[in-house]
Amino acid sequence: MKEPGLDGRHRDKDGEISRKHGNTLVGTLRKIYGKSFAAGYSDADKLSDVLIQLNETSLSQLRRDHGTGHLEHKLKEASN
Repeated sequence: MKEPGLDGRHRDKDGEISRKHGNTLVGTLRKIYGKSFAAGYSDADKLSDVLIQLNETSLSQLRRDHGTGHLEHKLKEASN
């Protein structure tokens, strides 16, 4: 979950996801990951509001795509 920073500190990947993509709506992410993404939340909820409470499946999908650099591209595709 954490990686060493340049100065030896660790950075929280989930915090980075929230900062970069926090305004993304759950409905947009469901277009990418399916209807079960962030189950129990409204399509109108923002990622930053639900990120800390996501189940492991939804969270691991986000972390994987963010880590590989694919999340930004997938969000652009889903927004079209």
